[in-house]
Amino acid sequence: MFDLNDVALFVQVVRSGSFAEAARRLGMPSNTVSRRVQQLEAQLESRLLQRSTRKLTLTHAGQGFYERCVDAVDGLMEAGQELMMGSEEPSGLVRIAAMADFFDFFPMEWVADFLAAHPRVQLDFVLSDARVDLIADRIDVAFRGGPLQDSGYVGRQLLKNDGDGMVASPAYIAARGAPASLQDLAHHDSVSFAHPSGMTHWRFVGPDGIEEHVQVASRFNANTAQALRRATVAGLGIAVLPSALSRLDLEAGRLVRVLPQYQRAGFGLNVLYPSRRQLPLAVSAFIGLVMEKLELKAFPAQLKQTCQ
Repeated sequence: MFDLNDVALFVQVVRSGSFAEAARRLGMPSNTVSRRVQQLEAQLESRLLQRSTRKLTLTHAGQGFYERCVDAVDGLMEAGQELMMGSEEPSGLVRIAAMADFFDFFPMEWVADFLAAHPRVQLDFVLSDARVDLIADRIDVAFRGGPLQDSGYVGRQLLKNDGDGMVASPAYIAARGAPASLQDLAHHDSVSFAHPSGMTHWRFVGPDGIEEHVQVASRFNANTAQALRRATVAGLGIAVLPSALSRLDLEAGRLVRVLPQYQRAGFGLNVLYPSRRQLPLAVSAFIGLVMEKLELKAFPAQLKQTCQ
């Protein structure tokens, strides 16, 4: 029978990303952690981790074993902490993956209030528009746009879909003219997320409800929505932006709508987390904060539509 302590060590190694970091967090020698995980693999007669000089990678067997064990280990650790502390106060580190512009739309005051209410919680934000692997990157909570897919993670929809429209600056339209059809976009510059081919396909729903697509050439690419907005305001081309992100610029006359009869279906916002049961109290508390804030009636509509 294998030692359950070794299972807990294995979970910590996966979350830490290396034997050295796991050893540092646990206050143990690195070679001891490595030896005990090897001992666990020998007892299970299966390799759990692929080791290299740069990083550790879960094998297929290791991935399945981790997913089966992580909830139980977390539950035992949380129960022990609650007994030792004599309370159910949330504590520990919560790693959160979100889009690069997250704090443009999620007020930092909400985070400050949360940390003040939970002094034993530490938040670590990983901000990027690239999608992360929740388990490989040791993420507790992730925000993602788009439809929820069967990824094995637990997901909740926070914000419903809303239409995204094409916009451009008045200066660009004055210089290049306004396109009269989707086909005219082929003769215009676009501002979009980078694509290896240098070409981008935009899909829209027209006034008749039929989906159409068009290929556009982009002379300016970026990996954040805010960068695309600024480039569009500067007159670098036509962009497809969330309606909330362009609302203030449209009202101020810095942007104008292009082919408003066409809209791209918005992606909404979802929150995902890897564990299905026995979430750590700190993770549950943070998810509760997000659900509460994003569902408040007083929450600005433009914020809801933009966090995608």
